Amino acid sequence: MTLFDLEAPTPEPPSLRLRLVLAYDGRAFQGFAAQPGQRTVAGALAEALGTVLGCPPPRIVGAGRTDAGVHALGQVVHVDLPSWPDATDPAALERLRHRLGRLLAPHLVVRELGPAPAGFDARRSASWRHYRYLLHEADRPDPRLEGLVWCVPGPLADRAMAQAADVLVGRHDFRALCRRPPGHPPDEPLWRRVLSASVRPLAGDDGLVPTWGRLLQVELRAEAFCHQMVRSAVALLVAVGQRRRTVADVHQVLQQGSRQGLPAPAPPGGLTLLAVGYPPHDGLPPGPTLLPPDPPVP
Repeated sequence: MTLFDLEAPTPEPPSLRLRLVLAYDGRAFQGFAAQPGQRTVAGALAEALGTVLGCPPPRIVGAGRTDAGVHALGQVVHVDLPSWPDATDPAALERLRHRLGRLLAPHLVVRELGPAPAGFDARRSASWRHYRYLLHEADRPDPRLEGLVWCVPGPLADRAMAQAADVLVGRHDFRALCRRPPGHPPDEPLWRRVLSASVRPLAGDDGLVPTWGRLLQVELRAEAFCHQMVRSAVALLVAVGQRRRTVADVHQVLQQGSRQGLPAPAPPGGLTLLAVGYPPHDGLPPGPTLLPPDPPVP
């Protein structure tokens, strides 16, 4: 044995990166990111993977860190595991998904599970995130929708809200609509590019139907979001719908970059992460079936 052999670094054990698509009811979790002593989406999934595979709970990396009470239908995560000989066996992968489902149901569902493409990172590889917020326009809440919608008194001027949503599209400094990260000065811009924004009433065949009032859907798709950006934007759009703010005010908010005088962010329960998009060249499917094709970037 030579000195070179003695000093050679120990090779890293082979590993496997899996890509998973999750759906969850945010009411059952204290947010996405793992937190000691709290039930979170990442913590519950890591514990279930450790139980099924007989390994320590692995680190879960998600495309978006949803807050407590926020739901998801298309959250994408990746996880690195020890090398697994059945990684390319569709039947074995389906068995793994099924066993995870038995441990995590009914509040957390693994919709898809499979090997990640080379170089894939659930957060860094994402090219857009798409959120939906549900509003219940009514003078009293429908108890069946508790934790799924924000009940606001109407009437809401949804056309004015749609015009205000159009103002958000494009690249703007969104610091007025974001919770500032620790250590960042208040005059530092928070640039984000919103790809599409819309407000529309939901028809009876769109899913949940309230007994009284009506449902409105706010959708935002952006390359990335800062903390509480969607909920703050929804609260501002509701103020426009209630005639407490104008479309011109939304322009001014973005230009001034100050949260002073703005309404508090909308409650988390009405918010759902619908889907996450990835470039077509990374070997992933071309996009979620429940959403239209990517809009052109302004």
